[in-house]
Amino acid sequence: MFLPESDRDYLTAKGIQFEQKTIGRLNGLLIKNWKLPEGKYDHACSDLLILVPPGYPDVHPDMWYFDPPILLLPNNTNAIATDGKYSFDGKVWQRWSRHLAPGEWRSSIDGIHTFLQKVNIALETTK
Repeated sequence: MFLPESDRDYLTAKGIQFEQKTIGRLNGLLIKNWKLPEGKYDHACSDLLILVPPGYPDVHPDMWYFDPPILLLPNNTNAIATDGKYSFDGKVWQRWSRHLAPGEWRSSIDGIHTFLQKVNIALETTK
């Protein structure tokens, strides 16, 4: 297991179904049925992949991925910077190219809970 106990405890306490999967040198946190903002996307939920870098939690994750891919309603279009693809665990994931600003990640304070907040904010505000 590559996630710290505090992250595992957080996910479990929130009732989030997750799996930690290591493939080669990549650590992937797979979250099942991530709830999407109601009425904004063509799916109500999608599986979410977060690649957890070596050195985490001192080093922050970067970007995230969905399977199935999600499209903006009402026209079923890709959100900006979401047309990339990424293969992991036998699936092709939709890449959401979003990055933290310098200083936005606080070592020893931030963890998966703060990264998931960033995912949710991006999902809510993306046009």
